[in-house]
Amino acid sequence: MIHRYCNSLTHYSRRKTREVNIGGVPLGGNNPIRIQSMTTVDTMDTRGSVEQVLKMVESGCEYVRITAPSIKEARNLEHIKNELRKRGCEVPLIADIHFTPNAAEFAAKIVEKVRVNPGNYADKKKFEEIEYTDQAYADELKRIEDKFSPLIEICKINDTAMRIGTNHGSLSDRVTSRYGDTPLGMVESALEFIRICEKMDYKELVISMKSSNPQVMVQAYRLLVNKLDEEGLEPYPLHLGVTEAGEAEDGRIKSAVGIGTLLEDGLGDTVRVSLTEEPEVEAPVARIMVDRLFQKEKQSPIKPIKEYAVNPFKYHRRGTSEVLNFGHENVPRVIADFSKADHVEMKDLKSIGHSYLPELDKWGMNDLGADYIYTGNKPLEFMLPNGLKEVLDYDIWIKLISNSNKYPYISDLKSVNKLHKELNFVAWNIDDDDQIIFGFLKKHANTVLILHSDNTHRAAGIRRFTTDLMNRNIQVPVVLNFSFNELSKDELMIHASTDAGTLLIDGIGDGVMLSSAFTPSVNTLKLYNNTAFGILQAARTRITKTEYISCPSCGRTLFDLQETTAMIRKKTDHLKGVKIGIMGCIVNGPGEMADADFGYVGSGKGKITLYKGQEVVKRGVPSEHALDELIRLIKENGKWIEPVGVEV
Repeated sequence: MIHRYCNSLTHYSRRKTREVNIGGVPLGGNNPIRIQSMTTVDTMDTRGSVEQVLKMVESGCEYVRITAPSIKEARNLEHIKNELRKRGCEVPLIADIHFTPNAAEFAAKIVEKVRVNPGNYADKKKFEEIEYTDQAYADELKRIEDKFSPLIEICKINDTAMRIGTNHGSLSDRVTSRYGDTPLGMVESALEFIRICEKMDYKELVISMKSSNPQVMVQAYRLLVNKLDEEGLEPYPLHLGVTEAGEAEDGRIKSAVGIGTLLEDGLGDTVRVSLTEEPEVEAPVARIMVDRLFQKEKQSPIKPIKEYAVNPFKYHRRGTSEVLNFGHENVPRVIADFSKADHVEMKDLKSIGHSYLPELDKWGMNDLGADYIYTGNKPLEFMLPNGLKEVLDYDIWIKLISNSNKYPYISDLKSVNKLHKELNFVAWNIDDDDQIIFGFLKKHANTVLILHSDNTHRAAGIRRFTTDLMNRNIQVPVVLNFSFNELSKDELMIHASTDAGTLLIDGIGDGVMLSSAFTPSVNTLKLYNNTAFGILQAARTRITKTEYISCPSCGRTLFDLQETTAMIRKKTDHLKGVKIGIMGCIVNGPGEMADADFGYVGSGKGKITLYKGQEVVKRGVPSEHALDELIRLIKENGKWIEPVGVEV
């Protein structure tokens, strides 16, 4: 069954949406995908806000969002706007509203667009479960309509656009009580507000479904598109973003897994990458994601999918047989590709998480230790550490005197006359004749497919091929293999995360192998390895390190987020699988941290509130003691381990 959420599963085709005019820079329709970001300076600092906006525009922002947590900040938006216009900057401004309808109503008379969160615009979140009768629920919807209608009227009078921005972590108690803390709950939360807008004949809307969990985020956007179509509502343009993505490599990978997957689906009309860095850094990262879509328009034809067994609204990993430690219930494996590397020495394996200690004559492995190393036609001349296995080209493997602990990489099925009894890798270009490989797989169940494609929309090609496997009930594990030319670090992370993430989010993939089209340096091999593990973590398919859910900072922030995040990471980044939320203010507090295990939230000048899950544990902790208190809290809950092992 094909679930309706995109134009095509095998060909890039952007969803046609309603055009919404935002200060003379239209969004949706046939317009390009727009880039935006959000200021981090206090909104009451007019000069600082103006200077930051100018930097953001210079970096590529086409819209700029500014927080307005109260009527005071909403009023100051006029001073900021006037000063920008005096300086020749016409960028449309967006007021970001939480909790305060009066601030939204004031701001809507000044700026070109307002953003409201349906989870806290008319509701308060107390993390309570409430049982509603149908009549009681209808009464609540009437209350929301009464509270929301004045803003709609003001927007209509002033030609102000609006974003209805649902966040996974801040769904109201009313919505979660009926629909759960789910993608469906996120969609229904937005639809309640959309229906009111359409009832009042106001359609200048942009919609978002943000989450810090890319899986949830992708499912919610897809389900939203499905529901809009199902109800006959307008095809509103979509604002894409992974909320609280974090900083550095993790922030980029997580954002690309979520945003990139939806862009590949043809969804999205504006993009904001939320990094815990300076806001002018965000636009260039978003631009890499968007510009890559131009390649997809030149893709070679891919056979369409008639029956897609994957439910795009709910994660379910493709069922496979177990081949050694691949597939079935095993975590996805990482294969490091050293086939184009020069002579490999023991020290070079440090780049893939395996470090040799000559003084102890022992190997150490960190959390990002690759599972397999593909060496091509150059067998390693030393004994591998436990936990790492070697893969060799078939014609080399077959000649080895002892090859039981090494595994063949088969690229030509016609040359095969002997197989390993446990595990054989077959490298297959999905653009080749399917019938040859299907016949081989039916005879040889101890095979793992390494799939690659020369198509510019290669993830779609692999999706089509894997669908054929599912429809034929061929359950061999699949490794996603993507090769890259020389790219910048950001480009590599974003391209790889988009390609692999698109498939992993749909439950396709039992391993990842990132390959280089050139002779890679040790640093490149490390980047590829770390990126592969980062993608698996972002897709929530293999957790190997501490996860930080940190907001990108804004004018509400009560401490230096970049400095604090770095400080917390330094002390806690060995806590494998623990999720720590770092939020600059109470607006981005317990709700926005979504599924964090522990939270560190600014609650006043120099004051921090600590959370366990969504429960407040300590309030008003002086910031100079807050990290120690956070560590104590982690220890009290049995999640702390002392940092030991090899630094790699």
